Parts: sequence; C-alpha cells; structure tokens
Amino acid sequence: MAASVGTTPGGTTPAGMTPAGTTPESEKDTEFQEREKILCPDFLSVAQITEMLAEDVDGVQQKLEKFLNFRNLQTCLKEASLLDYYVSGFLWARGMDFSIIQYSKFMTLLDMLLHNLRTLHMSLEDSIKWLREVMAEIGPSHSQKNEEWNIFDVKQANAVVDYLKISLFQHYKLYEFLFFSAREEIVIGTEGTRVQALVREDPSCRGATKPVCHNY
Repeated sequence: MAASVGTTPGGTTPAGMTPAGTTPESEKDTEFQEREKILCPDFLSVAQITEMLAEDVDGVQQKLEKFLNFRNLQTCLKEASLLDYYVSGFLWARGMDFSIIQYSKFMTLLDMLLHNLRTLHMSLEDSIKWLREVMAEIGPSHSQKNEEWNIFDVKQANAVVDYLKISLFQHYKLYEFLFFSAREEIVIGTEGTRVQALVREDPSCRGATKPVCHNY
C-alpha cells in the first residue's frame, strides 16, 4: 500500500506547512498520484468493464469466463465458484450505478482479497484489517480538501463493506477450502448462484472416504 503522504522519517509534517522545495500544487499532485496507485494494477481494463456493462447476466458471465480464461467450469469447482464470485460482484456493482473508476477499483478489491488469501494465506481477521486500511485510502476522507479524490462516498463505502461481509467473509472457510484443500472436486450442477459439487478425497491422501455432495 502506498505510504502516507506528509510523513517524514522524523514524524509528520505539521498541518499548513509545505516541505522545502515543493509548492502546495506539486504536493497535491503527488498525493493524488499516490492515491491513484491504490489497488493497482486494475483487475479489469476500462474496455472490459465497458463491454460487460452492455451485456445481460448471461453475457457478463460469458465475458468474465473469457477474460479469466476459465475453461473447465463444468468439471472444476474452483473455477465455477470464482466465476460466480466475480459475476455476482459485478452485478451488485451495476445495481449501485458505479462509475467506471468505481467499477475498476471495486473489482480489483474483490480480486486482491482473494489474492491475499491464496498467496499470503491471509486469515479472516487479517483480511478484514486489510480491507479497513484500503477503504481508509479509497473511501471518504476526514479531510475536506481531499473530498474530490474519494473513489467512494460514505454510503457507497459502507455498502461495499457490507457486500464483502456477506459475499466473502461469511464464506471464508469455503474459499480457504478452494485454494488449499487436497481434495478432487467435480461440479455436477448449479442452482441459482449456488454451486453443487461432488467432492472426492484425493486417493493419494490417507483416510480416503466415499464421495460426498456439497452445496455452496
């Protein structure tokens, strides 16, 4: 995450003071550029988002399937679940009437949360803490002078957090299972936005058991 602007090795630059060699305008430009780096690179390009905005639900799913290069949706629980995660997120954002930049940052936020889980093995508690830190950067600012730089207003920021609670955090164990389980999963059907899968223990694992059907 970008370092906080206005800090020095010795502490925080006092309010109303501008470091030597800079102007208020250049300082504002620097801060704006630092805030622009939050949640970069973008998960989806402007062109991809624009394409999906012109599609219905099935079209959005097909576009994301192509963008994410998912080729085994009928047999892979991970791909089916991740596609549902991203499609549901995009459709929710469309209901919020987000701007293109808001779509971009929101979808990147969805992806980064899974990236942190998958690559950093981030716990639920740490993911929630990370989300708070990111939202403090891209959400409403306590400083009125930065109001024009906010990506989300107060209502939108709260809605984003509430959505992530029910879409990811309440099902965190499922996503941990998807990324770290040694089991073999075969998708045998879908119902609405729920994925029905036949989960079989990996034969190479000790204590292999008979197939079990799970609904997600």
